[in-house]
Amino acid sequence: MLDLTHVRTVLSEHYDLAPSAELADGMQDIYARMDRVVTPPDFATFAPYIKAINALKKERNAVILGHNYMTPEIFHGVSDFVGDSLQLAMKASDVEADVIVQAGVHFMAETSKILSPGKTVLMPDMEAGCSLAESITAEGIDEMRAKYPGAPVVSYVNTTAEVKAASDICCTSSNAVQIVNALEAETVIMTPDQYLAQNVANESHKTVVYWPGSCIVHEQYTAQDLRNFREWNPGTKLIAHPECTPDVVAEADFSGSTSGILKYVTETKPEKAMLITECSMASNIADELPEVEFVGPCNMCPYMKKITLEKILYSLHTMEGQVEVDPVVAEKARHAVQAMIDMSRKLGL
Repeated sequence: MLDLTHVRTVLSEHYDLAPSAELADGMQDIYARMDRVVTPPDFATFAPYIKAINALKKERNAVILGHNYMTPEIFHGVSDFVGDSLQLAMKASDVEADVIVQAGVHFMAETSKILSPGKTVLMPDMEAGCSLAESITAEGIDEMRAKYPGAPVVSYVNTTAEVKAASDICCTSSNAVQIVNALEAETVIMTPDQYLAQNVANESHKTVVYWPGSCIVHEQYTAQDLRNFREWNPGTKLIAHPECTPDVVAEADFSGSTSGILKYVTETKPEKAMLITECSMASNIADELPEVEFVGPCNMCPYMKKITLEKILYSLHTMEGQVEVDPVVAEKARHAVQAMIDMSRKLGL
């Protein structure tokens, strides 16, 4: 666990990180990307960190891969590439940099290391895990194979390197249906998200069996929540992530991955929208779509929120938090991840 007192002591010895309205005034191009959701006083607090991180990236020849669930100051302020798990995995495989900083959770950093073994991959907080990744092990994969001999295993990228290595191919929420349908087998094993698997099964002609894992953010929503909100806020478009339960997805006006949600909102521009997913998603697209009013409720991912500007700066400054994957495991996992990327590209996803 990071000792934040030590982190702050080290950073204070090398950087002036006091809030600065003057510095913030000189960074209005960056602030304009988030001014609907970040107040001027808050940006004055963030500005010294953003300046220091962006300067250090050049010095280290580093890039920051920011997931859609990062807070706006990270997503808009320091990330070089942003997107969902599939988009970041693809970027990690071909990005030109010596250092990758993963502004996301641990399995994403492992995926970057698997795809770019020669690069240094930094995880600003090793405690940024994932309830899905923690719900399944390689032994769990063996269990499923024993129950359904011959069925291919499709594992969500929200898994450890060991689980990916035990799988045939990976998927994300944006390509799961297409990948399952493209496999030759009639029965497909999906791990570890039971709700994504059930939602895929509803759109697929395959028999989909699954491991009983779930996301602590998305499983909290209920269909009754959506019905209540629709009654209180008529006309609001309800947009759900497929990690939600099938009855929630059925109640929503649209369901899709984080990139799919962004595409839907951008193209349809509803007057009001509620995103039934992690909180920061709406914040990060609010400035791009000022004509859309994003309304609550939302649930925060406690793991994603462990990543902060302070921790990113510390990891880049000290080069601590380097992610390593056993080469034998990495080689097997790379096959599953690369199979997903290759199939996605072949399918035009």
